[in-house]
Amino acid sequence: MDARKDIDRALAQIQQDELVELTRTLIRIPSVVRADGSEHEGKVAAFVAEKLRALGFDRVETMEVHPDRPNVIGVMEGNRPGKTILLEGHTDVVSEGDPDEWMDPPFAAVIKSNRIYGRGACDTKNNLASAMLAIAALRRAKIDFPGRVVLAVPVDEEGMMTGIKALIEAGHADGVDGALICEPEDNQLCATQKGALRAIVTSQGKMSHGCMPLTGFNATIPMARILLRLKEFEKTEIERLGYHRFLGFPSVTPTVVQSPAKGEGQLNVQPKDCMAYLDIRTIPGQDHEELKRSLSKIVAEVEAETRIDLEKGFEGKVRKTLAAHEKLPAGIAYAATIEFIEDRPWTETPVDDPIVRATAEAVRIITGKEPVYNGVPGATDGTFLFARKQIPILTTGSGDRMVPHQKDEWVSIAQLVETTRIYAATILLFLSGGEGR
Repeated sequence: MDARKDIDRALAQIQQDELVELTRTLIRIPSVVRADGSEHEGKVAAFVAEKLRALGFDRVETMEVHPDRPNVIGVMEGNRPGKTILLEGHTDVVSEGDPDEWMDPPFAAVIKSNRIYGRGACDTKNNLASAMLAIAALRRAKIDFPGRVVLAVPVDEEGMMTGIKALIEAGHADGVDGALICEPEDNQLCATQKGALRAIVTSQGKMSHGCMPLTGFNATIPMARILLRLKEFEKTEIERLGYHRFLGFPSVTPTVVQSPAKGEGQLNVQPKDCMAYLDIRTIPGQDHEELKRSLSKIVAEVEAETRIDLEKGFEGKVRKTLAAHEKLPAGIAYAATIEFIEDRPWTETPVDDPIVRATAEAVRIITGKEPVYNGVPGATDGTFLFARKQIPILTTGSGDRMVPHQKDEWVSIAQLVETTRIYAATILLFLSGGEGR
């Protein structure tokens, strides 16, 4: 197999007009997962499956993950045994927010100034279109290649990533030697990405009238202590690990603090409980199990200190003094808990791994420039390919990495085409073993 000649033949099959129209079509099929169930990935997944069959994929499967929300898996077989490369691009997009704030309707896929605008134009309908047509170019060019190419198109990447988890459990990632995660990274090569721990902290007290707070216990006060100690913990982790050149600093971020945890609060009602969501982002050098133990210890320590204060400390003394004059409830119970609801470990693929080297060489061939390396600030579906199947992953694709999840989301048409060419060249270099330096 002469990889360079095959690359030229494949590139000749990538047409800008077709790529742009496919991207616009994908954007025009809304795939926001609405809370009321009115929209989700079902329609776009059905379109993708039909399109892959039309593009000549040897095998196209759908697997339902949630009602009418299927993963799509497309396979293109080579003419002889060899390695397997997987490309992954999800079908869901985040909410468009208030449509009136957009320059144009969010799902109109309007073209202006050589850009395609719309929800998903950058994250990641653009890169899904690129992957589809990059793989199709091999068949159209009648290239004799070894191994096989798998296109994984999962649901729910923007949620709990149930799509990629189900895909892995069903065996569709078995035997994969390397994976391209198709996400907006300005065509930079991201061989590492942050991990994510998600947790819910609860603080449980007793509701009471705001004018008689000692008849209950305000759960927000110990929650405040917990959050302050988590901030101190974040500081010690930053000092311990320093600045990662691609991923920056680790973080422990309370994203939602709510009291009462359920129901409606009122100014003159002391809440019985308080809840906080934690978004914990990790970098290489942090062990998630050790982190869980450390964070659980902080919550347990505040719980123990609060109980002691209620019994023997200043809080307890004040209550005893008031009890000598007023009727108070006997004893006040307090509890604090932390529940970890998601664990996405950080990933790091060596830069000399074949999937990185193949993509780097593809960038040189397509752009004539040296590749730029970076890291993914958030988790991707690739997290679980790496963590559960030990598949080397590399994240790259078109789209300004600062644009996702904003209004007036866009992708450059020129970069969209460049990405498709890079994907096609990467596939051929990886499967042929011609990944270069």
